Amino acid sequence: MGVIRHVVCAMSGGVDSSVAALLLKRRGYNVTGVFMKNWDSLDEKGVCTTEKDCEDAYKVCQILDIPFHQVSYVKEYWHEVFSNLLKEYEKGRTPNPDILCNKHIKFNHFYKYAITNLGADAMATGHYARTSQEDEEVFQQMHKTVPLVLFRNRFEFRNPVRMYKGADLLKDQTFFLSQISQDALRQTLFPLAGLTKEFVKKMAAEAGFHHVLQKKESMGICFIGERNFENFILEYLEPKPGNFVSIEDGTVMGTHKGWFTLTLGQRARIGGLRDAWFVVDKDVITGNVFVAPSTDHPSLFRDTVRTDRFHWITMDPPPELARSKTMTCNFRFIHQMPLIPCTVTLNMDGSVWISLSQRVRALTPGQFAVLYKGDECLGSGKIIQLGPSEFTIQKGLECSAVVAARLRNEKQDSEPVR
Repeated sequence: MGVIRHVVCAMSGGVDSSVAALLLKRRGYNVTGVFMKNWDSLDEKGVCTTEKDCEDAYKVCQILDIPFHQVSYVKEYWHEVFSNLLKEYEKGRTPNPDILCNKHIKFNHFYKYAITNLGADAMATGHYARTSQEDEEVFQQMHKTVPLVLFRNRFEFRNPVRMYKGADLLKDQTFFLSQISQDALRQTLFPLAGLTKEFVKKMAAEAGFHHVLQKKESMGICFIGERNFENFILEYLEPKPGNFVSIEDGTVMGTHKGWFTLTLGQRARIGGLRDAWFVVDKDVITGNVFVAPSTDHPSLFRDTVRTDRFHWITMDPPPELARSKTMTCNFRFIHQMPLIPCTVTLNMDGSVWISLSQRVRALTPGQFAVLYKGDECLGSGKIIQLGPSEFTIQKGLECSAVVAARLRNEKQDSEPVR
């Protein structure tokens, strides 16, 4: 008789993690369900959604007859995700807490808790994603001891684990997993890898998980839920009123409570205006938020971004990029946006420039540029710099044309009359 493998499954109280635990149990594994508490607050209506989610996760574990644990990462979430989020907003950026939460909490603290504290052979989540490993290869990772050295031996992982899109492309969540470590990926199972959301719901109904089927899909800030964003962020950051300024002629259009309550591309709520204006840029020094009079204004469109040091899922850049310092692949910075062909240039400091095949609306500093090659998610980097907008380029061309015309006129005026 073979060894019964112990798998710790992250339980959120939702349908996906519930079915992930069900599938693991059906595969004959010894499964433990663990609920993570990462945020400590009531929502606007005074209902603590965390308690309800925890109760729902516990009910699923009871139905499956598997052990249930709770673990709190409230402190870690605050220090490693939320305070980072506040700092990013103050810098005028728009962060992605879901990507950071997976990186720092679920695939770091929780992963270590599952393997070290609970002695699991692997951890599992309800994400729609898949890897290049079969289950048995995941369990074999337990027996590979990695020496604790200051610098990684570049031959240590001859065959890194790769991450691919889930079978349900509408639900694929590799975007949110694009910053996780190779170590965690090597010891993670994704039971929903080959399933569609509809099939998962059907399985949940057949298993009697009716209490989780009735729940809405979780939206909003990771572990915080849906809230009025402006009110929420002003609980943590002091209001810093400033002006809405027209990008076209510098006219002051109205006032706002702080640049951090706004993100590029969103409609600017400006009192007294009949037509919609949209946020196109921010100046954190003056507090000005620049706006334009249409949702497809050229100041919202750019085709170049630069990231900070890029996080490659396989730890090293693809050989093609390492060799020639440039490669073609696909880009997105919003989950489920259509993938856009791009050219990536690797910089000496590990950051990358990404040149897109078409201009994209509202590219936003603080968001993550996630790269794909076919079905493989290569990793991501935080956008820290934007190339010029279409509007800036047009203005530059107009300015150049004016200067050129002036020089021609001056030259003609200075030429002697024959």
